[in-house]
Amino acid sequence: MPIAQFHLLIILLFIPLIASHSSLQSIPSSEEEETDSLLLLHRDYYHYSPPSPPPPPPHPPTVSCAGDLSGVGTLDTTCQIVSDLNLTDSVYIAGSGNLFVLPNVRVRCGVPGCGVVVNVSGNFSLGENATVVAGSVEVTAWNATLREGSVVNVTGLGGDPPAQTSGTPQGVEGAGGGYGGRGACCWMDRKTRPEDDWGGDTYGWGMLQRPWSYGSKGGSTSKEVDYGGGWGGRVRVDVREFLVLDGGVFADGGSGGNKGGGGSGGSVYITAYRMTGSGVISACGGGGFAGGGGGRISVDVFSRHDEAVIYAHGGVSSGCPDNSGAAGTFYDAVPRNLIISNHNLSTDTDTVLMDFPNQPLWTNVYVRNQAKASVPLLWSRVQVQGQIKLETGGTMSFGLAKYASSEFELLAEEILMSDSVIKVYGALRMSVKMFLMWNSQLRVTGGGEVPVATSLLEASNLLVLKGSSVIHSNANLGVHGQGLLNLSGAGDRIEAQRLVGPGSILRGPLENATSEDMTPKLFCDRSDCPRELIHPPEDCNVNSSLSFTLQICRVEDILVEGLIEGSIVHLHRARNIDVQSSGKISASGLGCIGGIGRGMVMGNGLGSGAGHGGRGGSVCFNGTCLQGGVAYGNADLPCELGSGSGNDSLVDSTAGGGIIVMGSIGHPLLTLSIDGSVMADGASFKEVEKEKHHRVETSSYGGLGGGSGGTILLFLKTLTVGENGTLSIAGGN
Repeated sequence: MPIAQFHLLIILLFIPLIASHSSLQSIPSSEEEETDSLLLLHRDYYHYSPPSPPPPPPHPPTVSCAGDLSGVGTLDTTCQIVSDLNLTDSVYIAGSGNLFVLPNVRVRCGVPGCGVVVNVSGNFSLGENATVVAGSVEVTAWNATLREGSVVNVTGLGGDPPAQTSGTPQGVEGAGGGYGGRGACCWMDRKTRPEDDWGGDTYGWGMLQRPWSYGSKGGSTSKEVDYGGGWGGRVRVDVREFLVLDGGVFADGGSGGNKGGGGSGGSVYITAYRMTGSGVISACGGGGFAGGGGGRISVDVFSRHDEAVIYAHGGVSSGCPDNSGAAGTFYDAVPRNLIISNHNLSTDTDTVLMDFPNQPLWTNVYVRNQAKASVPLLWSRVQVQGQIKLETGGTMSFGLAKYASSEFELLAEEILMSDSVIKVYGALRMSVKMFLMWNSQLRVTGGGEVPVATSLLEASNLLVLKGSSVIHSNANLGVHGQGLLNLSGAGDRIEAQRLVGPGSILRGPLENATSEDMTPKLFCDRSDCPRELIHPPEDCNVNSSLSFTLQICRVEDILVEGLIEGSIVHLHRARNIDVQSSGKISASGLGCIGGIGRGMVMGNGLGSGAGHGGRGGSVCFNGTCLQGGVAYGNADLPCELGSGSGNDSLVDSTAGGGIIVMGSIGHPLLTLSIDGSVMADGASFKEVEKEKHHRVETSSYGGLGGGSGGTILLFLKTLTVGENGTLSIAGGN
């Protein structure tokens, strides 16, 4: 189990807050009136508050129990609805008594947007198997009960979504409607990324804690016939004391069938002091050719004694089964938790997260069950008081792939990842106390040719990678901390083009870098020693002018049981390093292709060996010989990269060894114990040929020469090499 304990010097900068106070000077009497006006204006300006929002439109007169509802009793005592009720328009039911809908009774208004408003001072009850169907349902009561089998259903019957929103998709692609999550789109442009194609967009983020918007209609695949699924409606239940929820509340989007997109889920907002029961609350997207996005749910209940089943997932897509609608949002108001779950329905469509609140901060954010949450705003800050938890296929992305040049901040007490992914397009500055990863990935993608800032991961107490977890960056990456770093699963790795970090299974540069990745400079034409390897910077920061590709800084005790690999590996401000029998620190084959001591190449592809500490081996063919590469460097204080045989234009060129430096003149190691291997060997031609996975025509003649060994420079007080330990800078064959 590779473990490294690391400590980081914390420098606190205290910036004094300077407050300036101004006082009025004496003013001539001739200017007193003007001054009074200015003071009044000053006072009014700083005490200004915006006007209150306009009051809601007045409710229509209340209906009567017996005459309009065909009930028994009165709304100021107790009104019982005893038979089915079919409505054709919205109704307002108000009184100082109770309202009971008896078992098996159905109250229905099938007109989209039709509202049923109940406002009673007493109790409200929906009996067993009773139903209320409408586009909008509001219940205000002292206590409320939804018995087993009872349903409040506004599925597919919502009214128009808010103006100037784009939740309803355009065109004839049959895309899903959007609201809490984006609707899916099955007609994808092959030139774009899957997550760049969606149907209806999200809206209502500012009302996430008190949602009260209708969902959006799904798109159609025909200009003549509208096959789109209906809008999800809205439900508000405002209970002063006790709510018993053994029935169901449904605000799902309507189905679009095989020719239309599903409508998006609507809104459900529930408030009570206490809630019991194990009923269902749902604001899911409707199924269709492309699924609709989930809606928005908020539950503000001080005491919840049972767990209701809550769904806000996207709708299933028959036209692209792997791309369901995006999940909606569920906000649990009392603990201030945001939950985004797609009920294990796979999707390429995002749930968009906008600005996070500052006062107060949310406590926790959960992204789970195949949900994909996206923070698309440039220069965004995501901060929660507790934890951000991604699990069971959850994905959280920052920025846009097309504009991967912004910086994002992620602040929390804990970040917990299990079978999940965090994607960053740009640079990430993450500060947490605990960062735990299990079979998960954090992937940072810089802007290619556009320079981006260094990404910094700071875990002050604990950073653990298990189960083949990966932290990957194609740009600069820093990993800082004070506590314990533990990489204990097969395949765990932290890798980047340039990496600064305390740990024990690390790779830099990337093993399979592409042309879009930032390329570190290896300074292959320099024979002098880069200053930062002898007198390294104290702040443990990395920038593009420094030569190393991987630095482990301010780690007092390093236990290596896995792999540390890089072109120029620098272990700085450490005390004790123990390379176990399974451990390996390697710069082999990661030096220069070419370089000062490069081997020469004949026209038939044969090449001589590269030189460094000694001249490379010669090669002869049909009476023609080429000498090996020249020797170079400083034997007393070596810090040069090994050279290769061949050049950049030859796919089979061999590379020299890299550089490994431990300690510095000012801060030598106390002890270095090697029972595994510390190697900076040159690459061999046969190894390169094998890696290329193809047959080399010149292999019958022997091929290119081997790369020269690199440099291992140790500043230390005690060195112990075990019986099976290896310390090597051998040249390649």
